[in-house]
Amino acid sequence: MREVVLSIPTLEAEQNLEIEVRINGKKRTLKYRVELIHFEGPEEPSSEKKVMVLKHVIQEYDKDWELIQIGAPTKDNIPLMFRKKNRE
Repeated sequence: MREVVLSIPTLEAEQNLEIEVRINGKKRTLKYRVELIHFEGPEEPSSEKKVMVLKHVIQEYDKDWELIQIGAPTKDNIPLMFRKKNRE
C-alpha cells in the first residue's frame, strides 16, 4: 500500500502542511502545499480556458513538488494540493 488517507483540518488557501509519521520505526516528515489558482475577469472563464491555465500552472510548478489532488472548482478558482517529493 502506497498511500494512507488522513482527515485533516480544513486548510486556508496558499498554506503549507507538515505531517510526521513513523514507517517501520523510521521517522519521516511529509510536506504538502495548497495553492489556489485564480481566474481573473468579469465573467466565469470557459472550461477550455480553465484547462489551459491549469496545464500551464502544473507544467511550470516547482519540480520538487508533485501534484496529488485537484479540488472542486468554484466560479473564481481551483484548489491544487502538491506534495514535496521524497529525495531518499
